[in-house]
Amino acid sequence: MIRAEGLSKQFEDFLAVDGIHLQVNAGEVLALLGPNGAGKTTTVRMLTSVLRPTRGWARVAGYDIVQEAAQVRASVGVLTEQHGLYEHMPANAYLDFFGKLYKMENSTRRSRIRSLLEGFGLDPDDKRPTGEYSKGMRQKLALARALIHDPPVLLLDEPTSAMDPESARLVRDAIHGLRSANRAIIICTHNLPEAEELADQIAIIRSGRIIIQGSSPELKQRFLGPAEFEVRFGTNLNGSLPELPDQIRLTSQGDCWFRYQTGQPQEMNPVLLGKLLENGFPVVSLQEVSRSLEQVYLQAVSAPEESKDVANVD
Repeated sequence: MIRAEGLSKQFEDFLAVDGIHLQVNAGEVLALLGPNGAGKTTTVRMLTSVLRPTRGWARVAGYDIVQEAAQVRASVGVLTEQHGLYEHMPANAYLDFFGKLYKMENSTRRSRIRSLLEGFGLDPDDKRPTGEYSKGMRQKLALARALIHDPPVLLLDEPTSAMDPESARLVRDAIHGLRSANRAIIICTHNLPEAEELADQIAIIRSGRIIIQGSSPELKQRFLGPAEFEVRFGTNLNGSLPELPDQIRLTSQGDCWFRYQTGQPQEMNPVLLGKLLENGFPVVSLQEVSRSLEQVYLQAVSAPEESKDVANVD
């Protein structure tokens, strides 16, 4: 649904995007992460045919972003940081205006507007000028505008920015619901827990280049090593532990707990648990230690520039 090869954009002496390769299939969500100024917005603008690439090519929903720009724009829904709301226009009239731009039939357009306003909790305020809306309400209306024509591709820049927790959850649930066999979604966000929740694939961009791409578990394995587990006991260990299998590496230990890593948890966790119980250790729990995408992100963006060649994790 979205494919880019060697996509680059140069502004005079500044190379904003440097040879990006991307592929997002129908039914997938890709989170594009990176520091401010890394090239995320420029990439999205090229994928929506707003900016013409200096080098490389991309196809969105089957259309070339240069040769078939009009078809690309008709096939994408875009949420940007600058919403561009018409502040004197009520929400229903605002969505109706954009529905007409997309040449939607009257009955389809009205039904879609009502569904979106109700879905985002904006129907009680649909006749108020959007200039009177809170930041969160404006964000939800801008997302409704991006969805008005039911596009096969969504490009969302900070979709829950400025929202209260309840509204942000509503939008995340909506994004979950927008997954389908006929739609691909790219999300640009600084909210790493949100990216981890929503995305099938994570791509981290720095200085205009994608430096790492893969699923969240794959990236954690690459940057943080094998999964870590913690065993807790109902009594003080007094420093005693049975001999651990070679495939298990002890990483830390306390009075009534210890942590370990293994690359074969499905095999080794039952072996370890059986050994502990067999030796009379009162095991209370054995669980995986939570590891965040933030840990991966910070390691990736702080790596030396010379080691930033893109790595796709298999």
